[in-house]
Amino acid sequence: MNMQQNEDTLRGFGFALSAYLLWGFLPLYLKMIDHIPVLEVLAHRVFWSVPVAGLILLVLRRTGDIGRVLRDPKALAMGCVTATLVSINWGTYVWAVSVGRALDGALGYYINPIFSVFLGAMLLGERLNRLQWGAVALAVLAVAYLTYETGSLPWPAIVLTLSWGFYAYFKRSLPIGPNQGFLLEVLILSPVAIGYMVWLGAQGGGHFVLLSFDMWLLMGCGIVTAVPLMLYANGAKGLRLATIGIMQYIAPTMIMLIAVFVFEEPFGHARAVAFPLIWAALGLYTYAIFRGRRA
Repeated sequence: MNMQQNEDTLRGFGFALSAYLLWGFLPLYLKMIDHIPVLEVLAHRVFWSVPVAGLILLVLRRTGDIGRVLRDPKALAMGCVTATLVSINWGTYVWAVSVGRALDGALGYYINPIFSVFLGAMLLGERLNRLQWGAVALAVLAVAYLTYETGSLPWPAIVLTLSWGFYAYFKRSLPIGPNQGFLLEVLILSPVAIGYMVWLGAQGGGHFVLLSFDMWLLMGCGIVTAVPLMLYANGAKGLRLATIGIMQYIAPTMIMLIAVFVFEEPFGHARAVAFPLIWAALGLYTYAIFRGRRA
């Protein structure tokens, strides 16, 4: 059944707001483990997401589709694609926060909805109006200006935008719900994650030391990864597209504020021009959504 949500529900708003707030505060958590190598953090994000996501689906009684998809080669192959893309996204974001480039993370997630509109036009044949093309042009101009002024491409923002945009695009092809799809993805990634963790332990270089603070933080990676994604998946079902379009600015705004005022990352002249260009693009994008609904 393919229906568009025509009205907002309090339940949907609560789920979505919780997800965006958790994503907004995530840099604070990641900063506490910035002394741990990115690949180790990523392996634990995958490994500990499995029991969290599995338990939630067991409680909701929605585990039946997983077995069917695991026996479907085509669906399993698509699951491998989305799993690869989401792991690239997670790894890039963890790295960006750990090396003091959380602002690039905020920029990437600001650009993402505009890139998704562009992706729809290029791959799905969706027609863009002048406002939407204007939003795309402003986003490109912002990245070009930032690259020119700083002398280097803000590649973490680009990788985050591309990986999440294509992840959302390919995830449409998975024949299961988003919650089940997330469990499928972390199950696919688990053998690699476990293999790396075992190898790391054998080398004596891992940070997962029994009853240490790092142990609890690494185990908590499963909760901070799985819970927001599953909250969002349930919230999106109870909200209009226009509401989701506005709410998705919450997380990157929080990330930006934390980066500047908590992590004390330099904002600089280049970003002082590029970010307002992105905000103007998002304004056009949002106005296009509302005008489309009125039409």
